[in-house]
Amino acid sequence: MPRVDFYRLTRDPVERVLPAIAARILGTGDRLLVVAGPAMQRQAIDASLWTLTPASFLPHGNAGSPDEAIEPILIAGTLDPSPPNQATFLALADGEWHEEALGFERTFLLFDNSRIDDARALWRTLAAREDVDNRFWKQDENGRWSEGP
Repeated sequence: MPRVDFYRLTRDPVERVLPAIAARILGTGDRLLVVAGPAMQRQAIDASLWTLTPASFLPHGNAGSPDEAIEPILIAGTLDPSPPNQATFLALADGEWHEEALGFERTFLLFDNSRIDDARALWRTLAAREDVDNRFWKQDENGRWSEGP
């Protein structure tokens, strides 16, 4: 059963949140596809995976590069339901939902307040389904994440 994790970004931008998620995924030996439509957002994500903390470079590359198949984290502008790096985890960094996301083992939908209405509608749709496990994560004022409404 696919799992969808809703991450409401109220304190930190996606460029600060995504590296921690990606590090946990890589720590389990899994692969991640990161989808962000805007080119500037993809560039910011790329930079954060290099430099968020000095000792935490996360190996990654961009879709369309010659090494895309071997990249543990692949950053793309569009969602490929069969990503070249064979990722089973997906991060929708721009908050844009794609129905093909349900083909992944786990999807992280990262959204800010500009997409809250879309996220709420999607939550209701997925909650009505028995074949999807969806969860909601919120960030406290100290930057810690907890599961809940």
